[in-house]
Amino acid sequence: MHVMLAYDNSRNSRIALDAVRGLFNPIKPRITLISVVEDVGSTTAGADDMFRAQYEEQKSGTEAAAHGLAADGFETSVLIAEGDARKMILRAVEEKQPDLLVLARHSHKPDPGPLSFITRKLDALVEEFDHMTFGSTSAFLARRAPCPLLIIPTHAE
Repeated sequence: MHVMLAYDNSRNSRIALDAVRGLFNPIKPRITLISVVEDVGSTTAGADDMFRAQYEEQKSGTEAAAHGLAADGFETSVLIAEGDARKMILRAVEEKQPDLLVLARHSHKPDPGPLSFITRKLDALVEEFDHMTFGSTSAFLARRAPCPLLIIPTHAE
């Protein structure tokens, strides 16, 4: 069995990772972590630095998650993509043909940190705009993914 998990090292994706680990521990499927780094949405001079920092943080977090899964006996691989998460995850699913795609349901609970109040407000604005124009990532993939989709709830602690 091959499971693909959308993973961005956020609180929500860590919840999904723990769920995958718990659900599939007895059968130890092959797990591919796909992490999509989206454009920071700015044309300022610092945007490139922000993107690089985000890319490195997401990549290292995803690789650390893969190492943790491997230590638990799972065969793992990592895919890092750049662009629109919806499209890049769909493309990866079409190319890698997993038996199951797992996503964390988005929640407004941010990762803790000194600037979480700013990111929470920006995230809410961006999400509202995205939802009005495209729908959520999980809704997009539910309509288009050629494999079953498991959406992990993230509202509980």
